[in-house]
Amino acid sequence: MTDAPTSPLAALHLLVSMLGEGEIAAPGASFYDRLAEAVCRLGSMRRAAVYLSDDVRRRVWAAGSHGIDLHLLATDGPVQAIPLALRALATDAVIEVGADDVTTELPRDDVDRLALSDITCIPMSAGGRHYGVVLAERGAPPDAPPLSDAERDGLWTLGKVCALAASARAATRQQERARNLGDRLDLARDVHERVIQRLFGVTLALGAPGDLTPPQRERCATELQAATEELRLTIQRPPGRGGGAARDQHDVDTTLRDELARLAAEHADVDFAIAWPEAVSLPAALDPLAQTVVAEAVRNARKHARPTRIAITVERAADALAIDVDNDGVGPGAPAGAGVGLRLAAFEALEFGAAVDFGRLAPDRWHVRLVLPLPPA
Repeated sequence: MTDAPTSPLAALHLLVSMLGEGEIAAPGASFYDRLAEAVCRLGSMRRAAVYLSDDVRRRVWAAGSHGIDLHLLATDGPVQAIPLALRALATDAVIEVGADDVTTELPRDDVDRLALSDITCIPMSAGGRHYGVVLAERGAPPDAPPLSDAERDGLWTLGKVCALAASARAATRQQERARNLGDRLDLARDVHERVIQRLFGVTLALGAPGDLTPPQRERCATELQAATEELRLTIQRPPGRGGGAARDQHDVDTTLRDELARLAAEHADVDFAIAWPEAVSLPAALDPLAQTVVAEAVRNARKHARPTRIAITVERAADALAIDVDNDGVGPGAPAGAGVGLRLAAFEALEFGAAVDFGRLAPDRWHVRLVLPLPPA
């Protein structure tokens, strides 16, 4: 604790230490406990609690504290539950409440249970976004003078630093979630393309009428062993080294036009109608995703339908590129849902800001549509 006002240099040192000591990746409680401790140490406060808010859910909760048990504060309630915090954020100013008025700003039960003598509300806002507030207690004598302008400015600066630290932590967490989601999608894609496809073939063989011949039985055993080995290798693969559509574009050495030619040759018994004007180009960064969706749509058409014609259309509309894959082999009793592959492709498309839509069209068509956002000219 210090009686000197918090200087901008001290606040900057706090931010650097929070970002440079690995605290950003620390568990939530310990990270925000550090923020509360720093506010007490640099702002001459006896104890403090960091409250975060969620603009989407309109909720507020205690995320960390110093000098007080967090369990006494860990309540999840509506944002309107703390009017003092709303005023501090709306005015972007530090609000001090003395002993005579503290019961009018906070519920008396909380004041008595926590033995609060005063309260100082410090807004945590930066860049027009509200991250929450720090509620701190000075613990000063009743006749102590109010905060000076320099002290208020110091606490206001600390609030900005806390907001920046919370923003950096949120961005880091978001990157970690995106990376984990990418790894899970890669794993699911590899299992679907390598393992499930082999097992599907074995299922077809075992479900055929009549007894299996020795060569067929041997082929089934070989496929099961191969599927088991593929599954083992996929599970043991380190994260971030998947072979799914979320891989880097540099891992793909073909283009969508090449893939369409390959698919047409591979499925020569089906009429492939490709409508792609030469003037319409596909950005290289989006080509791997387009190849994945088109290949999956064709694979599903051959696996779950009996198409005689597959129509693929590529067209540009305003600032987006649309790729449609239609097949005419859906019977009246075909299921209305989609396979795992298309659902994975839909998740992967979100990473690029794209969208995948699929469904049945009367009377016998199945439609897959990929909409890709194009960069500005």
